[in-house]
Amino acid sequence: MATVLALVAAALVALWGFAHAIPTSQVLAGFEPISSDNRKAMPQEWLAEAFTMWGITAILIAVTLASGARSDGAQWVYRTVAFLLIALAGLTALTGARTQVIWLKVCPVLLSTSAILLITASLS
Repeated sequence: MATVLALVAAALVALWGFAHAIPTSQVLAGFEPISSDNRKAMPQEWLAEAFTMWGITAILIAVTLASGARSDGAQWVYRTVAFLLIALAGLTALTGARTQVIWLKVCPVLLSTSAILLITASLS
């Protein structure tokens, strides 16, 4: 069960990475008017978050497959990643989720859900 929970959490995080990467060019339209510097920096930030999500996914899958979901190492990785996801969810709740962009409102929920799955996996 812990393996399934961890891999479902990893899949959610990976999908959220794609959700950041695919609409990157459209994101700017939601923030018009925008300065030239922000026009360059915002796509970088959206893609950086996508890469981060994919990195988290890779770590979760690697530790799960290499040592098993019930190993001490995997359980600590799950807890650490859960903490990171909760921190990102909190940051988004205080910043981006306060905009009119619906996907920024979904982000804290999705990240928190993944964190809960990982905490549950680490305790089983």
